[in-house]
Amino acid sequence: MDLDDTIVAIASAAGGSPRGAVRISGPRAVALAGDLVGGSLPELTVATAIEALIPLDANRQLPATLFVWPGERSFTRQPTVEIHTLGSPPLLSLVVSRACVLGGRLARPGEFTLRAFLAGRIDLTQAEAVLGVIDASGDRALQTALAQLAGGMATPLAELREELLLLLADLEAGLDFADEDIEFIAPEVLAQRLETVTAVIGRLVQQLVGRGVADEVPRVVLAGPVNAGKSSLYNALVRRYGSHSNSVEAIESPEPGATRDYLSASVKLEGVECSLVDTAGAELVAGDPSPRSAAQTKRQEVYAAADLIVRCSDAAEKPADTAGELLVRTKCDLASDSAPMHSAIHTSAATGAGLDSLATAIAERLTAGTGDLVPSTAVRSSGSLHLALEAVTAAQALAACGESEELVATELRLALDELAQVAGEVYTDDILDRVFSRFCIGK
Repeated sequence: MDLDDTIVAIASAAGGSPRGAVRISGPRAVALAGDLVGGSLPELTVATAIEALIPLDANRQLPATLFVWPGERSFTRQPTVEIHTLGSPPLLSLVVSRACVLGGRLARPGEFTLRAFLAGRIDLTQAEAVLGVIDASGDRALQTALAQLAGGMATPLAELREELLLLLADLEAGLDFADEDIEFIAPEVLAQRLETVTAVIGRLVQQLVGRGVADEVPRVVLAGPVNAGKSSLYNALVRRYGSHSNSVEAIESPEPGATRDYLSASVKLEGVECSLVDTAGAELVAGDPSPRSAAQTKRQEVYAAADLIVRCSDAAEKPADTAGELLVRTKCDLASDSAPMHSAIHTSAATGAGLDSLATAIAERLTAGTGDLVPSTAVRSSGSLHLALEAVTAAQALAACGESEELVATELRLALDELAQVAGEVYTDDILDRVFSRFCIGK
């Protein structure tokens, strides 16, 4: 990648809007912006906003505000100009085309953020947080990404690496003067500092708990006995929260075991995308060789792959309280006032009662305890953080047994190497490609 190129792209969201933005960054960004407005911009030393007109043809001019960062205090640490103007896609595309004719180059996906990373403005966890902000599907995901972008992981990671480097320096100084009667770090101080480092890495590892593979959609399975209203509830939820592509509905029938296979549909509940699954009833029919029995056997496999099980029961019945499951009472429109009360969520597929409450409860369950990292960071960092934790734990054990400080130092070097990969201090082109190829152009 040539960092001497001046890159340009539309930086605002796709589609029409009152305002849009075109971003230019690189050594010639200010000069290129001056060419765009038909002249040259004044000599600048600080960030400045300039009102200007961009000639479109001999008779038309496009009003714009140019936000100019002339030095290295921009996001990319290169001269940068953002052109804010009318948010018409054809007009923004025309500005980009003109900039490319005047010497700019269309930016590749994620190239602005990649330049910020390569310039040391952000580390790799913050670069991934930029994508997390763009892809956030709900308030919780957005807040998680913003916290990580603000240094929620970068700051403790940097402090942790600094402490390990200082500790390693003390140990290696002792090794250099092994023949002298000099103690650079007392055993009890070494043990205390190792304990602190282990605790910090342990907290970072804990943040990974609950995170699956990046972009993996959680599975929510409707479970319960036959005729518990699962299929009716499934259809009601899909109609209200599903995408238009969900065209297959579950069979609703008073006959026990009408569901002979499981169905799944994509739904978005309170901004959380998930796969909703309808399964066969829980009871097996003794000696039944029909497909019904096969579906009920398959049900166990579906349960095992579920991120959340929603346990359904008829409103006239009291559901069994199963740990970790979300309890729901269906057909509440048919229940009498004397129906047994329970802490489960009360719903009715016929009237729609309780569906919003159920959607909120499912979303809260799916997002609770998922840690404070965007999914892509959690997946990429998981192996390195676990290896770093193993290394410092081994260093602790060696120090406690009075083993050679050289062995302790070796484990700390391993931990530092793994943490460097998390921060992006050590990387390969393959890693950068996996991170930045998912960005859109202009970010």
